Amino acid sequence: MKTPDTVIAGGLVVNEGGSVRADIAIQDGKIAGIAAPGGFAGAGEVIDATGLAVMPGVIDVHVHFREPGMTHKEDWTTGSHAAALGGVTTVFEMPNTDPPVDTPAHFEIKRAAAAAQSVVDFGIYGLLGEHNLDQIEALAEAGVCGYKLFLGNTTGNLPCPSDGAVLEGFEILARLGLRCSIHAENSPILFWREKRLKAAGRSDPLAHLAARTDIVAIEALTRAALLAEWTGARIHIVHESCAGSLPYIRFFKERGADMTVETLPQYLYLSAEEMLEPGGERLRMNPPIRQKAQQEPLWAGLLDGTIDMVATDHAPHAVEEKSAPAIWDVACGFPGVQTSLPLMLDAVAKGRMGLTDVVRVMSAAPARAFGLYGRKGVVAVGAEADLVLVDPGRAHTIRTADLASRGKYTPYDGWTVTGSPVRTIVRGRTVALDGKVVAPPGWGRLVRPEMPPPAPRNTATTLDALKAPGARPW
Repeated sequence: MKTPDTVIAGGLVVNEGGSVRADIAIQDGKIAGIAAPGGFAGAGEVIDATGLAVMPGVIDVHVHFREPGMTHKEDWTTGSHAAALGGVTTVFEMPNTDPPVDTPAHFEIKRAAAAAQSVVDFGIYGLLGEHNLDQIEALAEAGVCGYKLFLGNTTGNLPCPSDGAVLEGFEILARLGLRCSIHAENSPILFWREKRLKAAGRSDPLAHLAARTDIVAIEALTRAALLAEWTGARIHIVHESCAGSLPYIRFFKERGADMTVETLPQYLYLSAEEMLEPGGERLRMNPPIRQKAQQEPLWAGLLDGTIDMVATDHAPHAVEEKSAPAIWDVACGFPGVQTSLPLMLDAVAKGRMGLTDVVRVMSAAPARAFGLYGRKGVVAVGAEADLVLVDPGRAHTIRTADLASRGKYTPYDGWTVTGSPVRTIVRGRTVALDGKVVAPPGWGRLVRPEMPPPAPRNTATTLDALKAPGARPW
């Protein structure tokens, strides 16, 4: 091995399968060697990691950086800075911007903005909509990391496709092999209930949860999973909030559906009961934060693997958009990419999980689900040197003023958590150090998944197959 560019010395190297005290050699942006302490000499830079845990960088597969079209809420500079400060080395950004990522040309607008500004690596989702089924393959060729299907409305108000369009879209995706992330809420039910609740005079914070009660999430999840099982499409359920979904997730996974699931710190730590307190309307998000009784089942599902990973749904808005007399006028969502790792490290400090669990749910599982594992999500020779150095015993207080995001609101303001990221490294370069971003704009680069071979099912019944004259649907 050549003389390494950098050696990270004396840290506790943590992977999902265990931990070991070791030195890490980095050469040309990749991990070139792992050895017992003192095993490398002559490096250009030596980083003393004594007392620190050295973990794979966090991969957040669910962020909204709002550019193009809504940069008063966020842009790629502020969003990627927040990620770097939070120990996140790769983000997957959602397509509900203006314009949405529904064509290769719109993909290129976003890719160029990200490439010019981001200090962390990034993937860009394409939209799966009823109007752009003819663009799905072209988006894959352009370089999307996967697709996003909005079965429920959210920021951008992209219309929910019909079930027929979803099935046809899944038939296409099954052939391509890329994963589709799904906002699993039933739009017709939630719109109906919201309209009826408004007519009844409900505008209080809990009316939002009343419109999107548990069945709204459970029905959409089971419908998406059934269509995925039938077609062989790979799906990812985003922001799982509902304990009632867990038996159905297990059921479809046991049947062989290629389905992964994320939950968010919001659903693990916050409760609908808090919306009754002054300022509680600011907790409005989609799907809604549910009652406290749902937290423990979600924690259990995360630890037993029913829920695969933790993401953030980082969804910033201007401060004035986060408060209004009627809950229906409050913007949905808030920042999360800078605070997610500290919140999960605090769970380690409290004995709820281990550092290896944090690596599994925040790095390894996202990497496996989206075709990055081996390159990212693991501290191993040959992997890209995407690392976060964590001080497990360092307490700090989360403060709104410290957020890099433009969306200057966090429900965790004033929370003291134990466990702090102190250095974030992307492909061998330190991008954040002791609370400051130190990388130039544009260090981040586009990542493309390397998925297993596609495994489509029931191919004789696809619309594409049945368009041939005389084709039989069996």
